[in-house]
Amino acid sequence: MPTPQDLGFDPDELRARYKAERDRRIRPDGNAQYRRPEGEFADYAKDPHADPDYRREPLHDRVDAIVVGGGFGGLLAGARLRQAGLDRIRLIDDGADFGGTWYWNRYPGIHCDIESYVYLPLLEEVGYVPEWKYAPGEEIRQHSRAIGRKFGLYRDAVFQTRVTGLRWDDNAEEWTVETDRGDRMRAQYVVVSSGTLSTPKLPGIPGIEKFTGHLFHTSRWDYDYTGGNAQGGLTGLADKRVAVIGTGATAIQVVPHLGRDAQHLYVFQRTPSTVDVRGNRPTDREWAASLKPGWHRERRDNFLAVVTGKPAGEDLVADAWTGSARLLQKLIPTDAYPELPAEQREQIDEVVDFQKMNELRARVDRLVEDPATAEKLKPWYRYMCKRPTFSDDYLETFNRPNVTLVDTADHGGVERMTERGLVVGDQEYEVDCVIFATGFQVGISGVLSGKLPVHGRGGLSLLEYWGRGPKTLHGFYSRNFPNLFHLGPLQNAASVNFVHILDEQATHVGEVVAEARRRGARCVEPTEEAERDWVRTIEEKSADNYKFHLECTPGYYNNEGMPHERRFSYGDGPIAFHEVLRDWRANRMDDVLAEAE
Repeated sequence: MPTPQDLGFDPDELRARYKAERDRRIRPDGNAQYRRPEGEFADYAKDPHADPDYRREPLHDRVDAIVVGGGFGGLLAGARLRQAGLDRIRLIDDGADFGGTWYWNRYPGIHCDIESYVYLPLLEEVGYVPEWKYAPGEEIRQHSRAIGRKFGLYRDAVFQTRVTGLRWDDNAEEWTVETDRGDRMRAQYVVVSSGTLSTPKLPGIPGIEKFTGHLFHTSRWDYDYTGGNAQGGLTGLADKRVAVIGTGATAIQVVPHLGRDAQHLYVFQRTPSTVDVRGNRPTDREWAASLKPGWHRERRDNFLAVVTGKPAGEDLVADAWTGSARLLQKLIPTDAYPELPAEQREQIDEVVDFQKMNELRARVDRLVEDPATAEKLKPWYRYMCKRPTFSDDYLETFNRPNVTLVDTADHGGVERMTERGLVVGDQEYEVDCVIFATGFQVGISGVLSGKLPVHGRGGLSLLEYWGRGPKTLHGFYSRNFPNLFHLGPLQNAASVNFVHILDEQATHVGEVVAEARRRGARCVEPTEEAERDWVRTIEEKSADNYKFHLECTPGYYNNEGMPHERRFSYGDGPIAFHEVLRDWRANRMDDVLAEAE
């Protein structure tokens, strides 16, 4: 390995600094420092876009399939099931329309942080090319609606409705689905894709209820108070002192607008994000017109290969995501990397990580004029400890005279709230409005948390059957729970462009259902042997990232500094996992259709 003199930095010094910065931010209460929007805080989760007086009669009908969730996962499931030949497909969602996280989040500056040409699904099917390289939230929300129209998913959809239970009927061989509106629907197939980016997470700051000013969460933005829209123009804040709590992916997009429009903005930061170049630009219409059939899959596959370190040839996306991944290739050829011993790979990964983070810290120095503020904005941790962010105006916002950065790292966050403001250390910051950019209840689906009870054959509880951990085949289905499919991060493989992963999953479900229908099979259910073998495969191939996450600064990626000992996913990565699925489908799918005639 290169020496510190060759590298231009000392890895031991960086490791020590990372540990010291992590220790400043660790709290013994972990995730308990946050509170759910329930009870006296339930208003933070109310839907500002829905009709509060919406009423309808309970449904007691039968459909071919019910999909829990109306975000991209649910829409993809609906689209692929439609292609599989199903007629009545009912998507159910808490919101008043399709869109998932893009329905809920409409804050100023909202954009996707993955290139929209690879992030947005079903572009060729809908016949659409995004207007921007990184599309704004409203364009993404409208694309969600376009998918719903294209595949006829509005016809049977049910909105402003929460599924409260799934129960398998052994005699009828179908699912009964109950909701909070008294529905008792029946369906042969159920797909659960409820996502994890819709329920706001609030900081458990003592005294929150004492504050007499205005409060809201970024995912329920109050434009009646701020004025303006998602493009900015927050004229209602011209005479307001505003506090924003949080400096993650949402705050990176919101803060520039608040800095421009508020009388004064206080940004309360526990941990700075990495902020790389964005470089957003309108779509070249000549390029869009030149695209050939199959361009979308080619571009998505290319992005996935580059960011996972696989041979890809040309980098079609060529942005900060892929640029970070290409740093590895400067040290060692892609095809040689897998052949190296694990210890050597870890050393190379760490050196590349140090180089990338040094670049990002140097960018802070270039863009932020005040040295003391710049120091507070520098991230001291490994690159993927927090979700990377990208902006061409966030860091520059701290050069404005009306913007103040408040570092809370040594105080465990904001210590308390008063009638007039927030207290950190010995100082009270008087404000008129507090905006929580504190993210969501991430990482636990309704099924895993028990909030969506599921009962299969003989009334067996899914959580009881899983016991100490999920038991599935390929992450989709479990023994004793026929025709129930899970979409999301469950005993499979993930990537930064998770919508691509969801499309591969939905395509798989669609093809399995189509084959079941072709063979006259009433039930799709893995054999005991197939399920057991896949659990063993996951245990053997799962990457052990415990040490990496343990050394990370606290955040939702590592369960606030208390990482689970192992996250059981397919350790060979998404490309290999998708190949496993394709090969399995080509081999007749008997593992789940053993009882077909």
